[in-house]
Amino acid sequence: MDRRRFLHASTLLGGGTLLAPHGLRAQGTPQAPALITRDAMRPQMPHGIQSGDPIADGAIIWTRADRPARLWLEWSTTASFANTQRVRGPHLLEDSDFTGRVDLRGLPAGQEIFYRVILQDLRNERVLSEPMPGHLRLPDAFGSRSVRDLRFAWSGDTCGQGWGINEAWGGMKIYEQIRRINPDFFLHSGDTIYADSPIPAEITLPDGSLWRNLVTEQTSKVAETLDEYRGRYRYNLMDANVRRLSAQVPQIWQWDDHEVTNNYSDSKDLSGDARYTEKNVPLLVARGTKAFQEYAPMRRFGDAESERIYRHLPQGPLLDVFVVDMRSYRGPNSANLQTEENAASAFLGRPQIGWLLDGLKRSKAVWKVIAADMPIGLHVNDGKDAEGRDKWEAIANGDDGAPRGRELEIARLLSEIKRHRLHNIVWLTADVHYTAAHFFDPAQAKHTDFLPFWEFVSGPLHAGGFGPNKADGTFGMQVVYQKGPGVANAAPAVDTQFFGQVDIDAKTRAMTVTLKDLAGTALFSKTLAPRRG
Repeated sequence: MDRRRFLHASTLLGGGTLLAPHGLRAQGTPQAPALITRDAMRPQMPHGIQSGDPIADGAIIWTRADRPARLWLEWSTTASFANTQRVRGPHLLEDSDFTGRVDLRGLPAGQEIFYRVILQDLRNERVLSEPMPGHLRLPDAFGSRSVRDLRFAWSGDTCGQGWGINEAWGGMKIYEQIRRINPDFFLHSGDTIYADSPIPAEITLPDGSLWRNLVTEQTSKVAETLDEYRGRYRYNLMDANVRRLSAQVPQIWQWDDHEVTNNYSDSKDLSGDARYTEKNVPLLVARGTKAFQEYAPMRRFGDAESERIYRHLPQGPLLDVFVVDMRSYRGPNSANLQTEENAASAFLGRPQIGWLLDGLKRSKAVWKVIAADMPIGLHVNDGKDAEGRDKWEAIANGDDGAPRGRELEIARLLSEIKRHRLHNIVWLTADVHYTAAHFFDPAQAKHTDFLPFWEFVSGPLHAGGFGPNKADGTFGMQVVYQKGPGVANAAPAVDTQFFGQVDIDAKTRAMTVTLKDLAGTALFSKTLAPRRG
């Protein structure tokens, strides 16, 4: 934008300090003229706003327009918007499905940030949307003198197995339950959509009553086109509970398989699936990836790694979050019995394992959370191979002996963690559609070269309930608690939908993990004391 048009846009937003790309500032802009105010002519944000990937001095702010528009942002540390700062965002155009984001930086660490998003109509730059307000809370900076308690929530799996938005039931009301606990952030542990799961208008429940879904054209079939993948995200954002949480709590997203198609890997074959006219899995991956990155409130990497999802998000002196990607670098789903690490046994992949180990070694935070999209020791089956052997979707392979297949990579990771004496590492995950607490005990394991650790599982957010799954003994996994429906694809209900809550006490530095149900009832709680050295 040249300076004349830049100042014109600043004028429309009411003057004051305006931050442009690369720190360009416009001073002394004149008073805003009268604007066209008829709502029908204003740009709209029908899918709300989101914030994400919070760090001490920044966060992502996301929205979607209903037409070509420019995104503008105002923010302040007070709800009254005193000393407002204004930021010019990107153009929102057809090539991104009218989505866009601002990587808001230079924010004061540990502060409440109040913001509002405004759209400027590109057909008539004098026409602005109504401001849409949002809120987020930033983590403390490392080395802060005053450190506050930290709380966050996690879960996964949204709109799976045909369970969509039933407004008579209250919509996706677990999102509202999470919002009410006032977390610093919400970690969505994958399966943010179910691209492979059509949403019907009605489902007959066991008692004969009907579950009635809102339906759209894009959710009526499996997603194949780019618009159908995008439509899945638009559908979830039709839910008022989801939009309310998104506007008030920053999120950290990761993905798993259903953002593309069920259990996909290099061995995925859709030739026998009549639901798909597009059988080219790499093409579906490309479309699913683009849609995910358009809609996730996620900080992007540069062109060298433009589709990278794994990342480190420091949350102050109490917590480091390492978001891993267990989908993009795996070898084919197989019997998972390789005896040495190779391309076929890869799961995280060597570069990502190296990145994770380096980050854990560098971390000075008290707690290190590994945000995983799949559990370590649970059986997750993916049918049979040509020889009639079980194929495996996750890490475990049904063999309780020494590590084989994908377990080799995890064994190496765990052994390196022990070798470098890296303590206070907790794994959080979802995927299996029930909730559980697992303790990995080397005294009970076949592979014993690791430090004991905890893994906590929670979900689904709004999908069919499943499980519990069988446990694998290679890493000595002890099931301390679990709750699942005991049947496949149980309808959303209080005892089939779950999330987890994590509280870290600033004084004692203890971490308390609480598994909760749809009503917010605490089902299980475990307090972990930090270990030094």
